[in-house]
Amino acid sequence: MFGDLFEEDYSSVSNDHYGKGKKLKTKALEPPAPREFTNLSGIRNQGGTCYLNSLLQTLHFTPEFREALFSLGPEELGSLEDKDKPDAKVRIIPLQLQRLFAQLLLLDQEAASTADLTDSFGWTSDEEMRQHDVQELNRILFSALETSLVGTSGHDLINRLYHGTIVNQIVCKECKNVSEKQEDFLDLTVAVRNVSGLEDALWNMYVEEEVFDYDNLYHCGTCDRLVKAAKSAKLRKLPPFLTFSLLRFNFDFVKCERYKETSCYTFPLRINLKPFCEQEDKSNPDVNLEDLQNEEEIDDPLLILKAVLLQEESNLIPVDQLGQKLLKKIGISWNKKYRKQYGPLRKFLQLHSQIFLLSSDESTVSLLKDSSLQAESDIRRNDQQLLKTLTSEPPGLNDRPSCPHWFDINDSKVQPIKEKDIEQQFQGKESAYMLFYRKSQLQRPPEARANPRYRVPCHLLNEMDAANIELQIQRAECDSTNNNFELRLHLGPHYHFFNGALHPVVSQTESMWDLTFDKRKTLGDLRQSIFQLLEFWEGDMVLSVAKFVPAGLHVYQTLDGDHLTLCEIEIADGEDIFVWNGVEVGGIQIPAGSDCEPLLLNVLHPATSSEEEQCQQLIDSPYVFPSNAEIGSVFTACAIPDGVILVNSAESVGEESWTTIPKEDLKKTFREQGLRNGSSILIQNSNDGDSLLTKRGKWITSVNEVDWLQVKNLCQLDSGEEQVKISATVNTVVFDIRIKAIKELKLMKELAEDSCLRPIDRNGKLLCPVPDNYTLKEAELKMGSSLGLCPGKAPTSSQLFLFFAVGSDVQPGTEMEIIVEETISVRDCLKVMLEKSGLSGDAWHLRKMDWCYEAGEALCEEDAALKELMLSSGDTLLLIEGKLPPLGFLKVPIWWYQPRGPLHHWKSHQDQTNCTFSQGGAWRANSIQDAPSDAHAEVSLRYLGDVEISEDATLAELKSQAMTLPSFSEFSIPSPAFLRAWTVESRRPGRLLRVHCQRLREYKLGQRTEICLEPLQKEENLGPQHVLLRTQMRLPGKRAYTLPVDLVWDTARGWTAGSLTHQVADFCSLPVEKIEIAKYLPEKFEWLPVPSWKQQITKRKKKKKQDNLQGAPYHLKDGDTIGIKHLLVEDDDFSTVGDDTGREKQKAFALGKKKSQEALRVRSGDVPSGAETPARPRGPEASLSIHVGSFR
Repeated sequence: MFGDLFEEDYSSVSNDHYGKGKKLKTKALEPPAPREFTNLSGIRNQGGTCYLNSLLQTLHFTPEFREALFSLGPEELGSLEDKDKPDAKVRIIPLQLQRLFAQLLLLDQEAASTADLTDSFGWTSDEEMRQHDVQELNRILFSALETSLVGTSGHDLINRLYHGTIVNQIVCKECKNVSEKQEDFLDLTVAVRNVSGLEDALWNMYVEEEVFDYDNLYHCGTCDRLVKAAKSAKLRKLPPFLTFSLLRFNFDFVKCERYKETSCYTFPLRINLKPFCEQEDKSNPDVNLEDLQNEEEIDDPLLILKAVLLQEESNLIPVDQLGQKLLKKIGISWNKKYRKQYGPLRKFLQLHSQIFLLSSDESTVSLLKDSSLQAESDIRRNDQQLLKTLTSEPPGLNDRPSCPHWFDINDSKVQPIKEKDIEQQFQGKESAYMLFYRKSQLQRPPEARANPRYRVPCHLLNEMDAANIELQIQRAECDSTNNNFELRLHLGPHYHFFNGALHPVVSQTESMWDLTFDKRKTLGDLRQSIFQLLEFWEGDMVLSVAKFVPAGLHVYQTLDGDHLTLCEIEIADGEDIFVWNGVEVGGIQIPAGSDCEPLLLNVLHPATSSEEEQCQQLIDSPYVFPSNAEIGSVFTACAIPDGVILVNSAESVGEESWTTIPKEDLKKTFREQGLRNGSSILIQNSNDGDSLLTKRGKWITSVNEVDWLQVKNLCQLDSGEEQVKISATVNTVVFDIRIKAIKELKLMKELAEDSCLRPIDRNGKLLCPVPDNYTLKEAELKMGSSLGLCPGKAPTSSQLFLFFAVGSDVQPGTEMEIIVEETISVRDCLKVMLEKSGLSGDAWHLRKMDWCYEAGEALCEEDAALKELMLSSGDTLLLIEGKLPPLGFLKVPIWWYQPRGPLHHWKSHQDQTNCTFSQGGAWRANSIQDAPSDAHAEVSLRYLGDVEISEDATLAELKSQAMTLPSFSEFSIPSPAFLRAWTVESRRPGRLLRVHCQRLREYKLGQRTEICLEPLQKEENLGPQHVLLRTQMRLPGKRAYTLPVDLVWDTARGWTAGSLTHQVADFCSLPVEKIEIAKYLPEKFEWLPVPSWKQQITKRKKKKKQDNLQGAPYHLKDGDTIGIKHLLVEDDDFSTVGDDTGREKQKAFALGKKKSQEALRVRSGDVPSGAETPARPRGPEASLSIHVGSFR
């Protein structure tokens, strides 16, 4: 398997067409693509499972392994339908492998999924996204299969196909005595370092001898003295499939890190292993087991025992020696290979009394004469067959099959490849990690050739046939659906024109019709269809493209050319079509076109009294003006004779920066002045001041080094002093400080037996008491710290000092305290805390408080001791009302997420009452903002309540249950389809949950998962190939952006920069060569430009792997912000003023942190000032495991 190991792919292809800012078409998920011309199926990458895909494809293309697995029926493995039954023993891993192999053989799809298989491994989403070693996976998977197949007829599947033996020998040069030791293997590990290729490595391992001489002599047991000897290793038994693991990684003991060997390493496509194998005696009439080519004969213990007994001259051998010679022959003992199927060795010999003759005491065994003759003839026949095979098909390297077929399988993609291309692939730094060799003598039966259904179980054949029929139906429906799109017809007689725009007479629902139409038809066909629908229509019918703006509906362009198709005139899916006579609506002539697009502006002007005197109060009123109107028309609209006009030029929402418009510019249009929907205009008297700026100062503090501690008197006793300073060093004992503080505070001596010192943090909170026998260094107390002298003893070594509070909204310093034994159970600890809090009832549970001062992990094991749960003194527990959900249920906190942007204007009833409306219900919206970092910093999440729901429920059911919460009644949401669900991570939207019908269990949500719901203006059904991005257009001449607008990017054709650039250009109605895009990195306040299509063409030959936005350095995902820059009007970079400020703050913070750390190290004496900071140690590598049930 070759290609890019880190490529993420999707199998479905979409033909979505995105209009110019129009509504996206909502449709069902497209079926997976069919197989390509190779007629082979790939495997989809789950994010980091390329190594798993390579191994699975290798096993799939090993027919002996695949068919042996297929031979195990439901009576031995069980059924997947019974896996959730408590008493059923279902061997899930072999069943899922069977199903995956059947899909790869028979299912007509481009790529199969391994999600069910990895679920049977017990892997989480983290395991599926993490890279691992394929050699490690091979061993772990084989071990899991052996464990899963215990007690079945396939218990020896791995041993039979992959097990071999090595013999290590030491030969005495004096007496020629041979001392040998046999080792088993499933794969051979060969060196790569300082070796040119595989054959060179095998020669070093199995041909060259190590000589013991001079100062390194060998002690021979026969000679009983130190002698010269030679040590060597040979392959004794070769399996049908030989696996080599190449040691590509080594350890650098100087740098203390692993590194990869990148030298050229060759390996032959066909290899002769005879020089590396143990050579048999030519005069020996015995036939070694490796020479038996028939698998049935290899597995037949009768033939093996006959061959062993024929070696004996007297045809008689003790039974114990028979077992030892059997072990030497086949490399595995009788008990391991045959006992489960045939029973003990003596019992087997007794059952075959017609062949074997046991002595009366069953200590020796021999062959009957007739059986001996028959066995010799069988072995001669096998010798002749073997010789015939070797003569007709020599296993040399020059053998080449008549029609070899090699395929390059790169996850989902399968392509043919030539042998010379394979050799070229591994000539440079790229090399293999594992090699699988197959015995050339293994032959496939004629009925198996070109027959993918060979030996596939009937139930899997039926399942795959039904799935193929369903795929054909889905593809036919999808093809029909892709040629239809939705149009929204707005009927002119149902609208009237006022306040600069069109508005429905009755309601939007009655004035708009939804029409599904074939986009391959012409405009004339559309007009004719509308005529048939509207039987009441009289006169001419004109179709115009319209668009909703904040002021209402506006008509842009008239559609002409009845002979053109809807695709040719570029009508988008979800387009708004206004049906009218082309002149007037309701007797009023309608202005059309983008030049006179209505703008909704906020006009602030002074209020006037009845005496026509201006007051100090400002009136904020919305007004609608055509884009091509003069700015001076504001005076006429507001009935103000004269004044000064100011425009808010602030770059971020919430700030004010007013700019005066000169009198000579009052004749300019609103568009020429750069005003947009939501812009603010201020009209004031010429004599008023216009300075609205404020200045802010900064406080600067410094900290001096100290060598003392401050102790405060918190015993509430009369004393002349409230606090004292105690001189100390890092080695001062806490007890001495406490006694000295009692004396200097002039307190009673009795406090020496009943008091303790407790650190006070910067917020004034008392922390856990410090044991008296600790030094300041052991107690981790810094010089200059504040300690409180409090009544009561510190906890003993077997006690825990815990803070606890009621509820999750806890302010620092308001917690209660308790001392309990560390062996107390969670249930008893809960009772003590409830009693001390004055609470009652059993509907409570405990949670740990995490480092963010929020409710964290719940203490689910009520009978466990606090010590077992790793609780320590100083930990904070929260008393949370409500019992923990039962097993299989989730208690999910629900939040309301209201992003900022023109497409998100759902408001609660409370929000609506706080808005200012004018006639016609106009609304105010600011059009510009600063850096997107501000938007990230102002993520608005509102807690709605908790939902307890089963893990088997679907995402749609979770949304429906969330809509029943009392707090949700404030929002007007038609149905769950109008909600978008995200996980909450670090108080921000994290992962997008996209499939409505998918079960919550499949999302792998944890017990602490929180969900936020985002309102939508239309139903949404995102597929796995869709990525939701927040796009922002850069404002010309300003270092600022418009409000974000959602863009759904279809990645079915690849995660390339060119695909995204074309999508954005189409979305913004701009030429693709005139825009530049970048991804915003809020944590760095930086923009990462995405290469343009021209740059992609020039760089494609240099480094093709970087053309994948899902990988480094972009890591593009749902919710990311994409900035758009128009190259004709903007030549600056992507950054904003807010980015500059954010980066400066980060630098100042990092510099201050570094200085404080250096100062702390100097004070503590760890390292001298200016010493180089040691490198951060490398984290431990995550181990790989597969969870298997017990079937013994």
